[in-house]
Order: sequence, then C-alpha cells, then structure tokens
Amino acid sequence: MQPSKDISRLIEIMAALRAPVTGCPWDIEQNFETIAPYTIEEAYEVADAIARSDLDDLRQELGDLLLQVVYHAQMAEEAGEFSFGDVVEAITTKMIRRHPHVFGDDKARSAGMAKGMWEKIKAEEKAEKRNARLARGLDAEDHGSGFLDGIPVAFPALTRALKLQEKAARVGFDWGEAGPILDKIEEEISELREAMDKADEASIKDEFGDVLFALVNFGRHLKIDSEAALSGTNEKFRSRFHHVETALNASGRSLEAASLEEMEELWQQAKNRK
Repeated sequence: MQPSKDISRLIEIMAALRAPVTGCPWDIEQNFETIAPYTIEEAYEVADAIARSDLDDLRQELGDLLLQVVYHAQMAEEAGEFSFGDVVEAITTKMIRRHPHVFGDDKARSAGMAKGMWEKIKAEEKAEKRNARLARGLDAEDHGSGFLDGIPVAFPALTRALKLQEKAARVGFDWGEAGPILDKIEEEISELREAMDKADEASIKDEFGDVLFALVNFGRHLKIDSEAALSGTNEKFRSRFHHVETALNASGRSLEAASLEEMEELWQQAKNRK
C-alpha cells in the first residue's frame, strides 16, 4: 500500500484497517460513539494550527480531520447505511442548492443578500427533513421540536450559550443594550454568594453556570465571542506562567520549590512585559 493524493487510497486504507480478520484490532473495535471525541479533537487542532499561522501543521491537521470523515463513512458503509461517496454527494448537493446566486439564476448584490438566501434555503431544507423523518415514522426533529433545539449539544458550552442567545434574539428575546446586563451579572454573582454561604453544592454549580451564561450574553452585546476571548486569555496565562517557569529555571530553581511570593513577583514581571 503506497501513499497517494487520490482520496480513494485513503478510503482503501480505512477499509483495510477495519477488515475483520486482517485489520487493526483497535480500529476494528471502534464505533461512532468512541470515535466522535477524536473527531471533535481533530477539529480543534485544525483551529489551533490556523491560530498559530502554521500552514504546514494545518496541512497535517486537515488530513487528520479528513481521516475522521472517512472513518465515520466506513463504519456507516459497514452498517449498510451510506458510503463516503454519499457524504460527498450530500454536501455538493447542499452547496449547489444554497448558492443559487452562484450556480443558478438568482443574483446576490452583497454578502448580506447571500446570507439571506442561505438562511431561507436552510429553513426550507429543515422543513423537508422534518417531513422526511415523519414519513419514516420518526420524531419530527432530531433534538426536539422547540425553537432552540437545533443548536447541537456537542458544541463547547460557551459557544452553545452564544448560539442559543443569538437564536433567541432573532425573535426579540434579548436585552436592548449591553449596560443592563452588567446589573444582571452582579445579580447572578450575588445569588452565587448566597449559595456559597449555604454550602449548597448543587446551587453553587447552578448559579456559577448562570454567571457564565450572563457573561457570554454581555460579550455578545460587546461583539465579543466568549470562546475566542477565553482562548486568548488562556494563551496569555500560559505565556506568563512560562515566563515564571523559565525565570526560575535560569536561577536554578524549580516551580515546585518556589514560594507563591516568588512566583507572583515573576508573574508581575511577565505581566509588565510589552
């Protein structure tokens, strides 16, 4: 088996890995549920390579993500459900249908008009999908029939909070401006303090979640994506802590041996660096 730029070679490799007798024991044991976390992880690694502007890494990570698509398609084919070709056909059908201004006679004079067409066609597809599920004797919706039930549960919690809020805002369920949300955040913090005073673990967790949800809402009104903002802060924390670690190592000290006061002093140095 030789490497190739042809997608069919990757499909052949995956089929060989899943072959019952001659395949890889680990690959044979996997199913949709066990592979799903790896799929999500690979998507994050693609985003990480983009954030680092590392195009060589991006090429590698896109390959890893593509492997996940082939993996799921192979398992579906084994179950007699669909193949990789069906996946390709489905997405090409969707892209052609959702871009009548490119592949049809409709014309979009702006990005806003193009997005409007996309949303209209997407809504039509959702109705068709609902009718098809009903015709097969299934529930009308995959995730319930409520207005917000189309937001995937597998999204990172901060992203899902943002998506839920954005969708609710489309029907007018939203704050008029950012200012009053600060009052809401303070109210939620007050309720968190009360739960802490009572040492009620369930309430503490619940109120802490409310604080986070309100902060995401505040960020949304400030045009800030909370997931992206927290990612930036995570990297800032990592960079400053690395400075602490490097400075201690340079003086022959270790993180474990350093006092909190020493680390705090070095932290402030890192914070003051330009």
